[in-house]
Amino acid sequence: MNFLRLPPLRCRAFHTSSSWLTRSTEKPPRTFRSPGYVGTVTALSIGTLASLYFFLPDVSRGAPTLKDASLSPTHFTPCTITASEPCGPNSRLITVAIPPKALPSTTDELSPSFSSIWSVFIKDDDIQVERPYTPLEGLDEEGKMRFWIKQYPRGEVARWLNSKNVGEEIEVRGPLQTWLWRDMDWDHVVMISGGTGITPFYQLFHSVISRLPSTHRTRFTLLHSSRIPSELPPPAILDPLITYAKANPERLNLQLCIDSYGSSREDAPHLDLRLGRIDKSLISKALGIKESVGWWPWNLFSRPQKIEDEPKVLFLVCGPEPMIGAIAGPYGRNFSQGAVGGVLAELGYTSNEVHKL
Repeated sequence: MNFLRLPPLRCRAFHTSSSWLTRSTEKPPRTFRSPGYVGTVTALSIGTLASLYFFLPDVSRGAPTLKDASLSPTHFTPCTITASEPCGPNSRLITVAIPPKALPSTTDELSPSFSSIWSVFIKDDDIQVERPYTPLEGLDEEGKMRFWIKQYPRGEVARWLNSKNVGEEIEVRGPLQTWLWRDMDWDHVVMISGGTGITPFYQLFHSVISRLPSTHRTRFTLLHSSRIPSELPPPAILDPLITYAKANPERLNLQLCIDSYGSSREDAPHLDLRLGRIDKSLISKALGIKESVGWWPWNLFSRPQKIEDEPKVLFLVCGPEPMIGAIAGPYGRNFSQGAVGGVLAELGYTSNEVHKL
C-alpha cells in the first residue's frame, strides 16, 4: 500500500496595515477565465498529484519497533548487518542476522507468509521510508537473510542501505507473502526478470525448484535480462542456477540476455549470453511455439501455433516497470495487477496465466 506524502502548504502572510484594511472593502476586479485556461490548470493539477502519487517514496506506516517479539508484518525488528560485499556497479550482497528472540518457531515456519516467494520491508531510519526486499535464500538455519541490493538513481532506501557498515543495525518488517506456490498447479512456469527482479525467482529456485523430486511434472524457464554483462546478477546467484540448469535441463531452462556488451566483452567470458532484449521470439521459443512464416498477408496478423500442448502455463514477471509493461502490460492502480498487455497479450495469455511481482 502506498502513502502519499505531500509537500507542506505555503500560505501568503497577510499584514493588518491600514492600507490593506482600506483596500479590503473594495470589490476586487472580476477575472474571466476561458474554458481552455481552466482545463489546462485542471490537467496540470491532476498531473502534479499523479506524479506525487507514483514517485514519492512510501512513508513508513508508523509500525512500532519491538526487540523481543517474533518477526511479524505488524512491527519492525532490529537486525544486525553481518556482511556487506560489493558485487558489481552500485550493488552489494548484504547479510543481516535476526535476533534469536525474534526467530519464528517451527510451527510458525509453516505459515503461508514463509511459503514460496516472500519479502520483508526494510526501513530507512533517516527519512522514515520503507521498501520491500526479497531474501535470496529466505531465512536460513542460522537466522540470517541475504539480499542483493542495487542502488538506482532514485532509490533512497537502497542508497542508505548500501552505506551501512558491518555491525550496524537496520529494521525489518515481515514476512509478507508475494506469491504462493501450489504443487502440481502448472505444467510450465515461465519466470521473466530484469535487474534485481531475479531475486524472487532465485528464492523460488532455492526453496522449491531445487528440491522437487525428479518425477515432478512441472518445468521451469527463467529468462533474465540485464543492460550489460557487468550488471548481471553476481556469481552467488548465477552459479547455482547455471549448475542446476546444466544438470537438469528437463527441469530448468535458463536464458541470460544483455542489451549490449558495453565497453568490454570480458566481463562474463564463461557465460552463454544472448544479445538482445527478451522479446516475443524468445518467449515463443521457450514455450515451444512456432511462429508463422511466409509471405501471405494474413500471416502478419495470425497468432503463433503451438508445437506442444501447454494447457497450464503460468508467467511470473518481475523487473523495471518499462520491461513489465512491454512484456505483460503495466501495473494497475496502487500497483495492482492491471490488464495483461504487451507480448503476453499478443500471445493470447490472460490474467489467470500472468502474475506481475
